[in-house]
Amino acid sequence: MGLGKQAKTLSKGQTEAMLAYVSSTRHPERNRLIFLLSVKAGLRAKEIARLTWWMTNDSTGEIGHVLCLQDSATKGKSGRMIPLNAEVRSALIEYRNKVMRFAGPHVISTERGLSTSPQAIVNMFQRWYRHLGFVGCSSHTGRRTFITGAARKITNVGGSLRDVQILAGHSNLRTTQRYIEQDADAQRKVVQQL
Repeated sequence: MGLGKQAKTLSKGQTEAMLAYVSSTRHPERNRLIFLLSVKAGLRAKEIARLTWWMTNDSTGEIGHVLCLQDSATKGKSGRMIPLNAEVRSALIEYRNKVMRFAGPHVISTERGLSTSPQAIVNMFQRWYRHLGFVGCSSHTGRRTFITGAARKITNVGGSLRDVQILAGHSNLRTTQRYIEQDADAQRKVVQQL
């Protein structure tokens, strides 16, 4: 994939603008959760659409601290365990409390059904980014933002790029590396430290 074809990553300000925007939509809790699952858990549109409550629950049936993505919800055999960011966990709890009596097995539902399709998730992201004027963004933008952010911070907590690869569900480290946005300022700073 060439650099010109990759989805853009989001700045902190753009992430905040998106969260503000989705809070004004018709289904704010659901839409906030969809966005956070992308940008703070690195899920693909397919994974968001196929995520079930069972994959979010701990052994007591409450929202756990880890997403247990099964292969059936992922691309290929990239099932994995993703520790939940506190903001994502809170959004899951809030959304579950709102929809629980109407909920089916899937986390994300619509007015027309108890689940949604990956294409519907892709279309939502396209509408949201277009509304905010974010050029070059797609349903993969949140995922690239998550992977880039994780790669930049992983060594601060004693991890490596291999840990980011596992979080992303990539079978090849090269795939993970292609997702990571370069940072010219960081490159200048590291060279000055040599």
